Amino acid sequence: MFDPVAFSLFLLAAVALAASPGPALLYVAARTLAGGRREGFASSFGTALGGLVHVIGGAIGVSAILMASAEIFTALKLLGALYLVWLGIRTWRTATLDLGPVKVSAAGTRRAFLDGVVVEALNPKTAAFFLAFLTQFVDPARGDVALQFILLGTISVALNTSADIVIALCADRLRRRLIARPHWFRRLQRGSGALLCGLGVALAFARRPAV
Repeated sequence: MFDPVAFSLFLLAAVALAASPGPALLYVAARTLAGGRREGFASSFGTALGGLVHVIGGAIGVSAILMASAEIFTALKLLGALYLVWLGIRTWRTATLDLGPVKVSAAGTRRAFLDGVVVEALNPKTAAFFLAFLTQFVDPARGDVALQFILLGTISVALNTSADIVIALCADRLRRRLIARPHWFRRLQRGSGALLCGLGVALAFARRPAV
């Protein structure tokens, strides 16, 4: 269903983005420190389910846009690429996050899971990111658009959740190291921002697929 080159690019970008430190990873780390490993796992699975809500919603929306107009679909892909560039610049410029205030209290695994679902499902930035990122690798000439979007989204969510679980496993040690070496955290954030900018520019100037 997917072009091998485009799918390889997607995997490379998705893995790099999943491994980049950000608010979600810090939240999982803080939840783990407050309530233990089980709460960290529960919050990770909760954010995964919340992310899948955006994936399904995005798949429905992209399919509707394509059915309405192939030209609008192509314009959406271009706007998505430009959004990635903007997001990369913003990530680079705001790579000064103070890790100290990221604190939560223990609440039990059920509450941690539900909090993760609600926080992620109601986050409009997550919806915007999935729409901008995943649409770049959807090719109407290669099959059902909604199915492509869901498959790519599920892979992306799985990678993000895997990173969250790793953080939950070593939250205490990793978080203390990040706090002690904030310059490393800023470098990782800026690396993530540069990746988003480069990906967005490459996709914006790439030959648009026939729709």
